[in-house]
Amino acid sequence: MTGTAAGSWLVRGKDGRLTAYAPCGGGLLRWTETRPGGPEWSGPDFFPVADLTHLSVAQGVDAYVHFLGRRERRRADGTVQVDVVHAIQYQTGRPVTEWRSLGNPHSEPDLAVRFGAPVAAVDAAGTVHVFVRNAGGGLMMRREGRGGKWEPWADLRGSDLQDGLVATAVSTGRVEVFAPAGGAALHWVQPEPGAAPQRSPDVRPGPLPGSVAVLETAPGRLTWFWTDPAGAGLVCHRPGGWSVPLGGTPSDGANAVLRASLDGYDCTVIAHRGASGSPLVGVCGTEAEASGLWWADTGRACAGDPALVHDAHGRVVLGAFDPDGALWVARQESGPGLAFTDWLRV
Repeated sequence: MTGTAAGSWLVRGKDGRLTAYAPCGGGLLRWTETRPGGPEWSGPDFFPVADLTHLSVAQGVDAYVHFLGRRERRRADGTVQVDVVHAIQYQTGRPVTEWRSLGNPHSEPDLAVRFGAPVAAVDAAGTVHVFVRNAGGGLMMRREGRGGKWEPWADLRGSDLQDGLVATAVSTGRVEVFAPAGGAALHWVQPEPGAAPQRSPDVRPGPLPGSVAVLETAPGRLTWFWTDPAGAGLVCHRPGGWSVPLGGTPSDGANAVLRASLDGYDCTVIAHRGASGSPLVGVCGTEAEASGLWWADTGRACAGDPALVHDAHGRVVLGAFDPDGALWVARQESGPGLAFTDWLRV
């Protein structure tokens, strides 16, 4: 294992079983629940894919899992070729498709090697949108067209972008992108499903790159969460409003967010690797973050970023990898509030 993948590395399939993914030297590792709700798992299964420097995972409403990688290959003449590659898992436990190249919009070698790490969003129609920072610090998009044919790369502009982009699709069909850029966050929104994303007002101050997470907290409305680069903990923001400090002691990794019904209340669950090295879990009312969060340390050392998902029984599941690369999961216990079972090594 070589770290955690960006995006949704712990997902629930159409049959209710959970699957976890992680990049490793020479390929991809996969763990799969043997039955919906667990507790037994199979794996890890290994799927070869060489020369990846970054991996991100996205899932559509059809439950297909999409893998986007940045591939860096050295040619015989010593030059480096960089491209984006894409693969799909259509069903839980089934093989991953072959990895297909989506290319690189830069033809000049010195620009091509500065191409960023890809992320993806899948809209309600199943269209895959891939976003990458280009060599000049702007945003590029390539998406799947009709009949599965990919459209050319489109330049959505912007400047000073850093890696750590986050893209998502809302229930109304629109795709949005949030990107760290120096002291700000740049935001693109589709005015309608299928349209080219357009710039929205920037958000200042911006996030710590790589820390942004997003959650649909009302139909068609997103709340963005990120780590404050000045060390003030977690922050949340909804377009048109003020950013709200949420506390916590996150490290420099990504946050994970999930909506859950707790004691009959609509709540937001947040998890991140804390400064102590173990996952911290916070809970607040959805869109009531200003009322405060309850934070708890789960007490197990983890490497990389934790993940959150609902299992087949609707329980909140927290996943994390330990420093040796082993997968551990903890599930919501029955009873009031949000309490987890002991960690289970998969």
